[in-house]
Amino acid sequence: QVQLVESGGGLVQTGGSLRLSCAASERTFSSYAMGWYRQAPGKEREFVAAINWSGTSTYYTQSLKGRFTISRDNAKNTVYLQMNSLKPEDTAVYYCVADLNHDLGPYDYWGQGTQVTVSS
Repeated sequence: QVQLVESGGGLVQTGGSLRLSCAASERTFSSYAMGWYRQAPGKEREFVAAINWSGTSTYYTQSLKGRFTISRDNAKNTVYLQMNSLKPEDTAVYYCVADLNHDLGPYDYWGQGTQVTVSS
């Protein structure tokens, strides 16, 4: 069972930046594809970004490409989401996800989420 713990969320002004982190409990973390989803109030959960086990392939929802960057450090069992030029519409709970077999899901493991609030 993989446990995922997100951190780094908070309140930021429009145009600001945040870096989310997700620490995984699994010793074989480097075997897992990792990703991020988000869910804004009153909206469906949406895919944000994903990265393959080695970090050589990354995937983004088109509207976020260029502002968000996913990366991973397998030595630290951690995946990151760097978010720049944040907008109020980026306000959401951000979830870390993991899967052993699929870069783009479906994901077997989900974290509890971290709140990101962007003020206008």
